[in-house]
Amino acid sequence: MMRSLKSLLQRPDQTAAPTPAPDLPAPGRAVYVVGDLHGCADLLEQILELIDEDIGQIRTHDPQLVFVGNYVDHGPDSATVLERLHELTIELPKNVTCLMGNHDRMMLDFLADPVIRGARWLRAGAATTLASFDLPADHLPKTPEPETLIELAALLKSNLTAARHSWLTGLPLSWSSGTLWVVHAAADPQHRMEDQNPRTLLWGHPEFETRPRSDDIWVAHGHDQVDLPGFAAGRIATNTAAWKSGRLTACAIRPDGSHRILQT
Repeated sequence: MMRSLKSLLQRPDQTAAPTPAPDLPAPGRAVYVVGDLHGCADLLEQILELIDEDIGQIRTHDPQLVFVGNYVDHGPDSATVLERLHELTIELPKNVTCLMGNHDRMMLDFLADPVIRGARWLRAGAATTLASFDLPADHLPKTPEPETLIELAALLKSNLTAARHSWLTGLPLSWSSGTLWVVHAAADPQHRMEDQNPRTLLWGHPEFETRPRSDDIWVAHGHDQVDLPGFAAGRIATNTAAWKSGRLTACAIRPDGSHRILQT
């Protein structure tokens, strides 16, 4: 998949994009926004195949893949997902961007301070992530002893590898092109995208779904689970709860503002 995707990324553009309507997003290049993965390595490979096919069909030049975060927890293959995404960003650094999600942030917080941060991450679904790294997680008590948390953090950090840990800590909170912004959770509609609070981008905002923005920015995001992907009122929702629904969603957004939903 990585080889064929790379060859398509180098394909010359065949057509000029028409000017987008003012009420549609206008990225400067074709963008594929992929929803929350949550440890679903099989669905990741499937969505990459669908994206690869779509790139070939539209014969676009220099498309961008943006993953909205939440690569770990819930699903069975968090370790494999992280490895695969890390490889993709190394192989195609100008065309693949991985944003940080709140679950990824919780894992990093656990590694930095296991005693204080451990309980929160365990409640959020850490057991499956630990198991994917071959670490004991099935029989952890609800409130593990500090020594247990410290040992788990040390083992996880070792299994994760220093290179992957460094890559994760450096993941951005947003990506943008033209009037399209991609974040993990949400944006405060009363503030410019450049002035967003990092916590809002990671965890959400109470007015994001109800208050329209005063500019022409469209925000693509994951985080909040939806039965069907959304594309309306300046918001593009992509998190269809892949780990329990089996449906991983990507939204392909063209420079002319048109879009296509790709789904496993």
